[in-house]
Amino acid sequence: MPQAVPPDAPEPSRSAGEPLRPHPLLARYYASEPERRRRVRAWFDETAGHYDWITQAMSFGSGHWYRRRQLAATGIGPGSRVLDVACGTGVLAAAARPLTGPTGRAVGLDPSAGMLVRARARGVRELVLGIAEALPFPAASFDLVTMGYALRHVVDLGATFAEFRRVLRPGGQVLVLEITRPQSRWGFAFTRFYLGRLVPFLARAGGRATRELFEYYWDTIDQCVPPATILAALAEAGFAEPRREIELALFSAYRGTAR
Repeated sequence: MPQAVPPDAPEPSRSAGEPLRPHPLLARYYASEPERRRRVRAWFDETAGHYDWITQAMSFGSGHWYRRRQLAATGIGPGSRVLDVACGTGVLAAAARPLTGPTGRAVGLDPSAGMLVRARARGVRELVLGIAEALPFPAASFDLVTMGYALRHVVDLGATFAEFRRVLRPGGQVLVLEITRPQSRWGFAFTRFYLGRLVPFLARAGGRATRELFEYYWDTIDQCVPPATILAALAEAGFAEPRREIELALFSAYRGTAR
């Protein structure tokens, strides 16, 4: 069910000017923020050719219809301008294209050149190399900004959402799809086994970098800030009525309207 920002949503404890990180430093993988950026980008570059089949296995093959349904719920149509941030292999941007039609735009942005090669092969025509915290687009350029399962990889949630708001026209929509750590004991145990053990085991077929990426993937889910923090950050960035829809106690869709 949709969840609005609680009136007492906890503000993250951080100093003024300090980034609102989606998760703490994960010392198993990196020792500093610059090292994290380099390593994660290299993982995605090396994994690009295997990413789609692994993520399809992760979602039990349901990813395509789920994305299409979430996009349709935003109300975009012919002529709409869509920006997919951290587009990866272009799955979400490609799914938006039939909705925007020939007069609309579906632009993909990603920091991984390897992922953009795959997105182009999928048919996404407008692709840009870049990061979420510094979008290379003028203000009010888009009707919808999306992000699919990549919020855990940004440096600063506040800066990311501020950029989303900047490039959206007033009244434009944001849609962030993410995997959320289940709250129930059994839900968490199953998800930890499936995403934390089984998926990395299967990912070994793609090589060491692919296995490491999906081990990291689970750890970022496990250590991610709670949904209330994400909703509060959306509100602070200038989004009205930020809300979260949850399915299967795992898949979160965060939405908001640009003021």
